[in-house]
This record gives sequence, C-alpha cells and structure tokens, in this order.
Amino acid sequence: MATELASPQTHTGVDGKGILITAAAMKQLATLMQQQGGDQVLRVGVRSGGCSGMSYTMDFISAAEKQADDESYLYEPAGAPAFTVICDPKSLLYIYGMQLDFSSALIGGGFNFSNPNATQTCGCGSSFAV
Repeated sequence: MATELASPQTHTGVDGKGILITAAAMKQLATLMQQQGGDQVLRVGVRSGGCSGMSYTMDFISAAEKQADDESYLYEPAGAPAFTVICDPKSLLYIYGMQLDFSSALIGGGFNFSNPNATQTCGCGSSFAV
C-alpha cells in the first residue's frame, strides 16, 4: 500500500491572491516581522543576476517606502500578528504562483522558492531562468 506525502499547507493573502506561503514560512516570517518592529512590510521580487539569469529578492522595508504601483497582500498567520507582502508589477510577472517555504535544516535550510514559471533553476535555489 503506497502512502502519499501530503503537500505542506499553503497560505495566500487574505484576498486569495499573492504568493503561496507554507505554514513553516508563515511562522518564520511572523517571527522576523515582530523582530523588525512596527510599520514594516516584506518586499519580494526579482532582479537580474544570479547563476541562472534572475535571482529572488526578499527584504523588510518601511511601509512608507511602498511604491504606488506595488501589489500588496495581507497575510494573517494563526496566533501571530498579520503582515503585508508587497511586490512590484514587473517582478510579479515572474513569481506569480510561486511558493515560499522555510526549512530549519542545517544544510540547505532557510527560505526556499518554488517557482512554476522557472524553466531552469540553479543548485542554490535562489536563481532561476524563464
């Protein structure tokens, strides 16, 4: 009898949009957000570079730095304060449908990106091509 591995539970923004975030990543982001203090948002995006052509970016910024054309998604983790993830429209074209996961493993741990739009990824997991 074959057993099927359950995929990790994922969360989208309150409006059902935004990147998919696993429960482990939600917990880690909520912790990091509390450490950053108030009035912070998480900016995710892409930039040119990396070993496959494009690399992911993820930074906490002041909410005042949000650009007028940024897409904004509210996430409400269970038992932790809500936080906002923003993304510029150009980056969103490349990461729409992406899943963000977190692993506490000693080797290969940290945030991991799984992008259905990527045609090629590098071994480090932070660079991709479309």
